[in-house]
Amino acid sequence: MTPSASRPLRIALLGFSGSIGRQCLALIADYPQHFQLVALGAGNRGGASLAASLPIIEQYQVRYVAMAVQSDPSEVSSTAEVAFGSQAVADLAALSEVDVVVNAIVGAAGLPASYTALRANKTLALANKESLVVGGQLLMPLARPDQILPIDSEHSAIFQCLLGENIASVQELWLTASGGPFRGWSQKRLQTATPAQALRHPNWRMGPKISVDSATLMNKGLEVIEAHHLFGLPYSALRVILHPESRVHSLVSFVDGSVKAQLGPTSMRQPILFALSFPKRLPESACERLDISQLSDLHFQLPDLTNYGCFQLAQAAALKGGTYPAVLNAANEVAVEAFLAHRIGFLDIEKVVEQCLEQHQPQQVVSIDQLLAVDAEARAQALAAALTLG
Repeated sequence: MTPSASRPLRIALLGFSGSIGRQCLALIADYPQHFQLVALGAGNRGGASLAASLPIIEQYQVRYVAMAVQSDPSEVSSTAEVAFGSQAVADLAALSEVDVVVNAIVGAAGLPASYTALRANKTLALANKESLVVGGQLLMPLARPDQILPIDSEHSAIFQCLLGENIASVQELWLTASGGPFRGWSQKRLQTATPAQALRHPNWRMGPKISVDSATLMNKGLEVIEAHHLFGLPYSALRVILHPESRVHSLVSFVDGSVKAQLGPTSMRQPILFALSFPKRLPESACERLDISQLSDLHFQLPDLTNYGCFQLAQAAALKGGTYPAVLNAANEVAVEAFLAHRIGFLDIEKVVEQCLEQHQPQQVVSIDQLLAVDAEARAQALAAALTLG
C-alpha cells in the first residue's frame, strides 16, 4: 500500500528503540504528509521502556502502544492505549487502523508479529530477518506478491534489481558482505577478539547483535536463508561476495550474462524509505548522496571460509531445513549475548552453535507454537553450552 492523496500511510513500528526503529521514526517525522505513526511496539531487547517512549508518543500522537516488558502504566500520562506482553506487541500488527507494519524487532521474537501482519493482510516492511530464517516455510505461503518489502539493505537491493524481471531469468543472486572488522584476521588473532573490537564495524552503524553477526559472517548466512524464502530461489543460486567498500549492496546475474547491481550510501534510510513508499520513490534530501565520480576503487572477492565457521554452520542448517534454521538462530542469539557479556570468547560463538545443531532432533515445520518451543529448547541448550565454555 502506498501513500495516497487523501491520507498518509498508517504505520505500526515494532522495535522502535533499535537502529532501524530510530531511523524509521526520523523518516516519519521528515515526511508527515506521507506517513503517520499510529502504533508503537517494543520487544524485550534494546532497553526500551514505557517512560522512555513518552516523548515519541507525544511527538507522533501515537494511539496504540505495546511493550513486551511489563512496567507501570502510571509512568505515562497520555491518550495512547497501552498494553503489555509479547502477544500485545504482535497484536499491533493486526490493527484495522494500520496499513504497514515495520518489523524491526531484534531476533526470533519478531516472528509472531510478522505472522500476525501477513494473516491480517497488512503490508510487512521487514527488517527482522529472523522471521524468515525461523519461519519462512510458514510465512511465505501467506504472502501475496509484494506484501513483504525487505528493509535489509542486501534484500532491498535484490528486490529493486528484480523489479520488472522474470525470476526464471535469474541465474544467481549475489549478497555483498564487507567482511566486518575482522576481515583478514588469523584464527590465532581471533582467539583474542573482544566485544569492543567486534562492534567497530568499518562501514555501518548497527546494533550490537548484528555487528557481532557481521564479524562472524553469521549475518550473511542468515541473509542467504532469508533470500531463499523471499525470492524463491534454490540455495545453489545464492552467493556471497566480499565487498569491503559496502557501496554495492547486492547484485543479480541473469541467464543472458547481464548483471544488475544496486548501489547506495551506507545508510539504512534509503531501504527504509523505499519499503515505505513502494512502488513510488520519494525524493530524499537528508541521506548522504553516492558520488559516482569517487567510485574508482571497488573490490570484490570470494570469502575464504576458513575463519567463518558460523557461515558454514548456517549453510549446513539451511540445506538440512526443517527446524534446523530455528536452532541455528536461537543458539547464535544466546552465544552472541554471552560473548558481548564477556562470558565466552569470539570463537566460542561457533562452538555453541555447532553443539546445539548436533544435539537437535529435526522436525518438519508445522506451526508458530512449534517453532517457539524449538527456539526455547535451543536457547536453554546454548546457555548450558556457553556456561561450560565460560
